[in-house]
Amino acid sequence: MKIDLSDKHAIVSGSTAGIGLAIALGLAQAGATVVVNGRTQERVDQALAQIRDKFPAARLQGIAADLGTQDGAALLFKQVPDTDILVNNLGIFEAKPFFDITDEEWQRFFDVNVMSAVRLSRHYAPDMAKRGWGRVLFLSSESGLQIPKEMVHYGVTKTALLAVSRGLAETMAGSSVTVNAVLPGPTRSEGVGDFFASLARDKGVAVEELERDFITEHRPSSLIQRLATVEEVANMVVYLASVQASATTGAALRVDGGVVRSIS
Repeated sequence: MKIDLSDKHAIVSGSTAGIGLAIALGLAQAGATVVVNGRTQERVDQALAQIRDKFPAARLQGIAADLGTQDGAALLFKQVPDTDILVNNLGIFEAKPFFDITDEEWQRFFDVNVMSAVRLSRHYAPDMAKRGWGRVLFLSSESGLQIPKEMVHYGVTKTALLAVSRGLAETMAGSSVTVNAVLPGPTRSEGVGDFFASLARDKGVAVEELERDFITEHRPSSLIQRLATVEEVANMVVYLASVQASATTGAALRVDGGVVRSIS
């Protein structure tokens, strides 16, 4: 299967590192013109340089904007009014006991993880339907199905994205715009990698040992028994963004290494 997105334009929110950057790389490799987004120009420029280092001919645009805010979204809309592919990847996470999570933190997680995706989808999906083709993708998580007790607020936002994704798919029925959610499991993203590296230094153990212990203790149902790579998650997103995935919509597709013990 050869995925060719050379005639498509894509936006990937929160794409300066981790899964988002891997998605931007994958879409660029498939030929799409890709908008890379981050909160600061420095981070955006670094991401653009990384992509061009691997794919010198990549067609890229960098937008520095905090899409967890209305003003940030408005800035993106002004500079990029239309797109064919929207990947709602922006998200934050934090391990914190439920009883210590404040109202302000609940609101911040909802604004960044959910409302950023709602605003962008609300803006871009109608024009996709008018043109008769489009892809809207939401990066949810296995934590949206199995709420982790160490970060309930994060899990709740990822469950909300599943509802938004399915509801929008129903709304776009018959439009040739597909809407899907992707559910990564434990993944060696930049944020997760930094967390494990810091913890490993504090404990005086190897990062690899700490990762194995995490899977054994906290995700024992994993069938691959390791962290996924960001590229493995990005591969699913690039496929769903393609013409080949035209019959897949309204779905929640897991790239979780089998962590969720379900036959569907």
